Amino acid sequence: MAAMVPRALDPPPGPVSLLTTELVSRAIEMSRQSPRGRVILPLHPSHDDTLHRMLNACQPGTYVQPHRHLAPPKAEAVVVLRGTIGVVVFSEGGGITQEFVLKAGSDRFGVDIHAGVYHTFVILEPDTVLFEVKPGPYQEATDKDFATWAPLEGSLEARQFLRILVSRFATPSRRDRTG
Repeated sequence: MAAMVPRALDPPPGPVSLLTTELVSRAIEMSRQSPRGRVILPLHPSHDDTLHRMLNACQPGTYVQPHRHLAPPKAEAVVVLRGTIGVVVFSEGGGITQEFVLKAGSDRFGVDIHAGVYHTFVILEPDTVLFEVKPGPYQEATDKDFATWAPLEGSLEARQFLRILVSRFATPSRRDRTG
């Protein structure tokens, strides 16, 4: 029987965390083994920290249910260190208001999302690695306000919803839109 892959790895020990290709490779390997297709490598030592910094290693096919950080309000910044993602921003009712591609090493490589904005991202390239920053502390019950109009993670509807979102990024002419 295969070992269960955790949602998050243990943070590196000590007061200084050197970000290395070895550290990233470990997170990528764990994301490949994860049934969710992603794994968090926190750089902050505790859920109670007031600033959360993490690497998020992701594989295509992972579903991040559209959500916002509303109560308490938390902004979130994402920088693509490796790979490519599609970012989708939604209105309160679930309409798409913005979508764009972020690619490591390109002129569009990160995004800062204000508190209370519904968003998700889709993974467009294997072994994508994101650097994420948002305020802590982390409390599972209040960290994310999941969109009630979006399918739950793990559901059949989520797979179909994800396919629709990914298809929006299939052609370069459709990759960056506001409206």
